[in-house]
Amino acid sequence: MPLLSVVNLGHAHGTQVVLSDVTFSIEPGEHIGLVGRNGTGKTTLLRALAGMLQYDSGEIQIGKSKRVGYLSQDPNFDPELTVFEVAEQAYADLFEAHRKLNQVAAGMETAQGDALDKLLSQYTRLEREVEHLGGYQVRHRIEETLHGLGFVDAQFEQNVQGLSGGESSRLALARLLLEDPDLLLLDEPTNHLDIDGRRWLETFLAEEFRGAVLLVSHDRYLLDRVVHRIIEIEPGGRMYSYPGNYEAFRTLRLERKHVEQRVYEKQLDHVRAEKKFIARYKTGQRAKQARGRESKLDRFKDAMIDRPVELDVMHLQLPKTKRSGDIVMSAEGVSKQYDERTLFSGITMTVSRGERVGVIGPNGSGKTTLVSCLIGTNDCTAGITSTGANVTVGHFRQSDEGLDPDHTVWQYLQRVIPAPAGMQRAPEQQARDLAGAFLFSGDDQDKRMGQLSGGERRRAVSAGVVAGGYNLLILDEPTNHFDLPSCERLEIALDPDTGYDGTLILISHDRALLDACVDRLIILDGNGRVETFHGNYSEWFEWTTKRRREHLALEAEQKQRAQAAAKPRQEALRRQTEAKKSASVTGAHTKMSLGKLEQAIEKIEARIKAVDEQLIDPATHRDGLKVKALTDERTSLAEQLGPLELEWARRADDD
Repeated sequence: MPLLSVVNLGHAHGTQVVLSDVTFSIEPGEHIGLVGRNGTGKTTLLRALAGMLQYDSGEIQIGKSKRVGYLSQDPNFDPELTVFEVAEQAYADLFEAHRKLNQVAAGMETAQGDALDKLLSQYTRLEREVEHLGGYQVRHRIEETLHGLGFVDAQFEQNVQGLSGGESSRLALARLLLEDPDLLLLDEPTNHLDIDGRRWLETFLAEEFRGAVLLVSHDRYLLDRVVHRIIEIEPGGRMYSYPGNYEAFRTLRLERKHVEQRVYEKQLDHVRAEKKFIARYKTGQRAKQARGRESKLDRFKDAMIDRPVELDVMHLQLPKTKRSGDIVMSAEGVSKQYDERTLFSGITMTVSRGERVGVIGPNGSGKTTLVSCLIGTNDCTAGITSTGANVTVGHFRQSDEGLDPDHTVWQYLQRVIPAPAGMQRAPEQQARDLAGAFLFSGDDQDKRMGQLSGGERRRAVSAGVVAGGYNLLILDEPTNHFDLPSCERLEIALDPDTGYDGTLILISHDRALLDACVDRLIILDGNGRVETFHGNYSEWFEWTTKRRREHLALEAEQKQRAQAAAKPRQEALRRQTEAKKSASVTGAHTKMSLGKLEQAIEKIEARIKAVDEQLIDPATHRDGLKVKALTDERTSLAEQLGPLELEWARRADDD
């Protein structure tokens, strides 16, 4: 039985149809990627499924008692809470079960007879519920999730009011994952994640999460690893479903487009033939037949499929860049500090003409700062940097200040493309061709820059920078807020064989883009260390994974040898200790009077009860060390109680 079913869902914004007769279902545990151009209704659909949007027509059915979790792009927290307390909200049901458990335990102290039996039954049921909801693993699970999404221990007690927008989004994602819903609705969950965070999320969704997922993302790595089916929404609200991951979708979609193109061309052939017949016989003896065929042709035209929107072929002609010196930029002993923190130190490197360099590292590790130091727009704390002869720099930043909001898309591009000799500006058609190559078609080219969405504006700016004739291109997170077709267009534009032919420095968390566009990596680890690797992202990841495995294998081998060498001595010590302990325990217990023996048993049992009460208190689980200490104490108390109870039983038998 489907977890969720959508039947003939429709929605419009004013006169613009966003979703039209959308019908699909999601099975339990199914992982689906939802793709399509920006503005085709992906977020609208997710909001409708989450119950946050009143759609115009159709029906959404969700299985009984099934929980749906939605990642909003605008999270809202109680400003008085800490990071850890917000994450804890995911376990509200567990903490309520703990409260009831404590209440029942208190009632059991005075209850007798049937009332006690009833409370014991409730206690057993609540214990099972606590175990099902996560038991005493809560703190570990919260810490693991927060760490995976880029938070450090020092941030756990930080007030959420002081979080950046990106940190708030990551915290909202952490809370949602901890809630463990039956269906996860994720809208661009990687927007504020660095590469480590993206890898952690991939692993969690692919290997640990057992619920269903409906995922909107421009991260092609994530879609390839996590989803088993792709649903595509095209402009106008039409929907298509494809089995497999994103790579399979690209192949199957292209095949569908080719079939549609052939059908469309056959339709045109039929229309041309009918028009020819009608024109030839509209007068004369066959005029009646011609009029009949004309009526049929009108009905045929109404039923014709639209001309396929082809997004897979890009016709782009970029201006050739002027030749720079062989050394484009160099650095010697470069360091950068902010207050007491060292972002990087002792960097010595060169970038040669035509190189493609990727810069990666955790959020806040200094990637943008490093590149700005290398090109001289930021002062280094120490070291020397220089740029080579005839180097012209085109810089795509994470912000896009300085744009004239009144220029249309094509007017903006016309002003940034190098003008041909003897002309003040590039021709309008060249600007429009460039806009079309970056997915601005028809009326979109006449939109004013101030009217564009964030993703559209970044797409226009990236087109202008790539086509600006600069022989050194610096792109800082260019695919943030892009849709998938835009990511792929930029990738094609940066291909040295078909597009940009200069030197490239790319700061990005987009692993697919790094794979396609760079041949060297600069890796910042966030602790001041920097290393260089010759190869793309996949090659670097494979190399680091192999190195990590070898290191772990060596550690395991060394540990095994040490344990083998120490085993005879440890065994002898263990036997000696047990013998002494047994003699001591036996002697002490046998010398006790029966009254003192009973007092000792009651004292230990009382302490065990007190420890148990602390262990089922939710507040205890905010302190992992305290939980461990209490657990160890309970184990020790149980070991002490055993011999005492045996001695008491022996004496009872003797009596």
